[in-house]
Amino acid sequence: MTAYAGDNDIKKKQSELQKLQKEINLWEQKLENRQKKEKATLELLDTYDQQLVALRKLIKNLRESQKSLEREIDNTKFKIGEIEKKLSFIKKQYTNYVINAYKHGKIYDLELLVTAKSYNQLLIRSKYLQKFSEYRKRDIQKIGEKFEELQKQQNILENQLVELNQLLQNKATEEKRLIARSEERKKILTQIKRDKQNFQKELERKRKAVKDLENLITKLIEDEEKEKDIKTTYSESAAGIFEIRKGKLPWPVKTGKLIGKFGIQQHPVLKTYSNNTGIDIAVPPGTNVHAIADGVVATIWWLPSYGNLIIINHFNNYRTVYANLSEIDVNEGDKVTEGTIIGKSGESINGAQIHFEIWKGREKQNPEVWLHPQEFAKR
Repeated sequence: MTAYAGDNDIKKKQSELQKLQKEINLWEQKLENRQKKEKATLELLDTYDQQLVALRKLIKNLRESQKSLEREIDNTKFKIGEIEKKLSFIKKQYTNYVINAYKHGKIYDLELLVTAKSYNQLLIRSKYLQKFSEYRKRDIQKIGEKFEELQKQQNILENQLVELNQLLQNKATEEKRLIARSEERKKILTQIKRDKQNFQKELERKRKAVKDLENLITKLIEDEEKEKDIKTTYSESAAGIFEIRKGKLPWPVKTGKLIGKFGIQQHPVLKTYSNNTGIDIAVPPGTNVHAIADGVVATIWWLPSYGNLIIINHFNNYRTVYANLSEIDVNEGDKVTEGTIIGKSGESINGAQIHFEIWKGREKQNPEVWLHPQEFAKR
């Protein structure tokens, strides 16, 4: 990687960190305003969720920056070590010469010329002394250059250590804020669950969010149709693998319990019936969520009731939806393979779970038909 490309990467990373910091501060302001006006509401919970995702992403970026900077510091220390070795070698050579010159002085040089046994030998020795004198001058110049190079690298190291110290302080601050906000969210969620009316409100929000998700899928389909001429690195045969593996695809989580099936389901608290557009799997908060097949991250979104969600395009018009995520570990446009960790599960008013859907064009599919039945039997 060239120095120019490295500078661009650093600037891009710094810009991303600044953008995330602004986003977090914006949610911080919204939280303060809502906390003054509202008690424990679903909307307040939404604000916490969105700030927490931004916070986790910022901390992740800070950790990556820390590792990158630590590698740079190690590299700078190595360079300093190499320069010091070369400087020591040159100084040692020059010291030996000075000692030798002090012992013999110019008389040694004259003796070398006078004791020549032939004219040719005299010329050779004369050229040798001249060349040796030039080497000595170069050694002095090299010592000066190495000292300058050493000072430059030491200045770089000093700046890097200051930057690392600042980065670690920022990371520690944001980690403390993440812990504090996570605890506040738990308390808010506990209060919300005590009021049965919130479950009814959440059900109404879910009905609206289903429509919003349908619109989002429709827009993705329309955008893809406009860009059909754009080639991807996935071959046509690879794109058809998803359909061929019907009934054999892995589950989005390694362990869990199926608590909500596809289709008409009874609400566990309200005892009313509603249509589930996917499946719900109970898992501990923070469980890794995996892509069930190769594809491209089409969008990362947030919807009331669904929370943070990821939609992956598997080509041939197949898409999967992973919702109720507490963390997101991919970016829009990322190519993922089967089993890639794309995020972590969260906890909502309905419990610690993830919501998962499969779409064929604009049609919702029953995920149980597509996922491996033996894995399902173990749950």
